Amino acid sequence: MQRRDFIKLTGTATVAVMYSRLAHAAAYETPLINYPDEAWAQVNDQWMQLTGSNGTVFTGQGIRVEIKTNADAKAVYVQAPGIALQGVRLVWKYDTAGYTKVLGDHWERSYGDLGWKAPDADAKHPWYALLHDDRQTACFGVKTGAASICWWSVKQGSLALTMNTLSGGVGVQLGKRTLHAADIVTTLSTANENPYATATRFCKIMCAAPRLPKQPVYGINDWYVVYGNNSAKSIREQTAFMAQLMPVSDNKPFSVIDDGWEQPDDFAKSNEKFPDMHASANEIKSLGMRPGLWTRPLIARLTDKPSLLAPTIKGRNDAKQPILDPTVPETIERVKHNMQVYREWGYEMVKHDYSTWDIFGKWGMQMTDNFTVPGWKFYDQSKTNAEIIGHLYRSIREAAGDMYIIGCNTLSHLSAGLFELNRTGDDTSGKEWARTRKMGVNTLGFRLPHHNTFYAADGDCVGLTKDVPWEKNKQWLQLLAESGAPLFVSAELGILDAEKKAALQTAFAQAAKVQPTGEPLDWMTSQWPSKWRLNNREVSFNWD
Repeated sequence: MQRRDFIKLTGTATVAVMYSRLAHAAAYETPLINYPDEAWAQVNDQWMQLTGSNGTVFTGQGIRVEIKTNADAKAVYVQAPGIALQGVRLVWKYDTAGYTKVLGDHWERSYGDLGWKAPDADAKHPWYALLHDDRQTACFGVKTGAASICWWSVKQGSLALTMNTLSGGVGVQLGKRTLHAADIVTTLSTANENPYATATRFCKIMCAAPRLPKQPVYGINDWYVVYGNNSAKSIREQTAFMAQLMPVSDNKPFSVIDDGWEQPDDFAKSNEKFPDMHASANEIKSLGMRPGLWTRPLIARLTDKPSLLAPTIKGRNDAKQPILDPTVPETIERVKHNMQVYREWGYEMVKHDYSTWDIFGKWGMQMTDNFTVPGWKFYDQSKTNAEIIGHLYRSIREAAGDMYIIGCNTLSHLSAGLFELNRTGDDTSGKEWARTRKMGVNTLGFRLPHHNTFYAADGDCVGLTKDVPWEKNKQWLQLLAESGAPLFVSAELGILDAEKKAALQTAFAQAAKVQPTGEPLDWMTSQWPSKWRLNNREVSFNWD
């Protein structure tokens, strides 16, 4: 997207605003908002308005916010020497009256709660906000990899972007350095685009260089069958049986060993159920699959010295599971060491989990008022939480080499461009269909625009067990297999009759090939879309 100038939409007459929006449809490369009308800074839990100069520089109380044009974006730079800065907010006058629906993202995984909703002045829209007026879609966002955690607010007559700059539970101490907090981008739908196409195109604007798998990713994962009660023997049996159902293809499937293989406090060592992790990887390869492994990067050893540990806070206070401080250099070295161990063992994909919980002590669904409890500090207070998380992710990426990485419980906007795959929703289930419907169908419906634009968007597994009705799982299997997104199956081998085996064979053969990304046709009106365009045909599902 090549942008030359900002055209400002202010609170003028609705007709003029609509005319301006329509004009943009023919030339959507022109941004929708100019330099902000207001800038605010948060210090000591109080928001104070800064004084503007030419709309590009805002100052006050030793804080300086400058907005510069950087190629296709407006870049936000912040200075706050000697100040514990908690956040910066930019506000634009913008006529929002005609918009009837708004769609935002989630901080990390979604929790069955994404959807097009009526405008709500109190709602936080993480990372981006899409506004729809029944004719057009206006998109406002920040580029992936930001140095602050961002959200948009849509109020009557205005838009606001908040850039959270906490470090742990306190304001960041930037010292003399300048923080490049975020890059703001916008777009408007063209005459021939529906909202889904616009959302997908906007994701490409927000992430110019995604890191994607070389081929579609599919295979098996043992979690939703055994829930951690696994062993080298159970993995061997699962892999051998399911290998018979895989297609003959140069794109080999993965067999992922999930939680249960490790020493509880040391993810560089296996437990007695897995006597030789290298041998297990080789066994998976000999059976025609590629070995994958689950890990939790920030778990500390029980013998670790206190200086390595993150502070104990509400939500992160289990003495049996101490957490490493990600701002301590030794922590990063250990994380990288563990990734290198997995490479040496022969694993070709690693799924890393829990890092957002381990850093903040909260799940994304709990981050309505704040990201973490206030008042606590990391070892290094000079970096924002977004910078700390970004450094952790980049360290994992560097140490992983050519292994594929799946982020799980990772911040989506900070994962894009670094990890080949991202688990985009909370857990599905091998025990209850309602959970799979809530989490899986919702995340696939509203995060498929991220697929192959941010990363390969993993909607989580088909938990194929006796506890979940086959008539429902069969549909979930079909949707995943034909969506173009990754397909992972956790299968209880004893229930696989001829019908289920045939369905799995078909699904794996489809998932192994490049396909068009599926499109939810009723996503504007349903949080759990049931009408889809898959491989250029319309398919209806019954999720209820």
